[in-house]
Amino acid sequence: MTDKIVILCTCSGAEEAGRLARSLVEARLAACVNVLPQVRSYYRWQGVLESSDECLLVIKSSRRLFDALRAHLAGLHSYEVPEILALPVVAGSDSYLAWLDANLGNPEENA
Repeated sequence: MTDKIVILCTCSGAEEAGRLARSLVEARLAACVNVLPQVRSYYRWQGVLESSDECLLVIKSSRRLFDALRAHLAGLHSYEVPEILALPVVAGSDSYLAWLDANLGNPEENA
């Protein structure tokens, strides 16, 4: 098991997705963010079944940065209840995990 995580976060569209992705990488809260355009989401909101086109962010980070990353995303996100789900990275290539480490900041830098 590594200390790395992948965070999933849906956004209203490409403009917001790009803004959030750039902000996370600039703040060194994420080493990389993939933007997957045009996902279709189905969900209940305030008791009504809804569906909408969204973009999905796939964010690569670490457990030690998650609290700061979550706060950063919540502060910039347009949704009242943004999806911010962290999934553990069980294993990965040594070179990629080292690259992640080299491109992530320290929690104290983002306080």
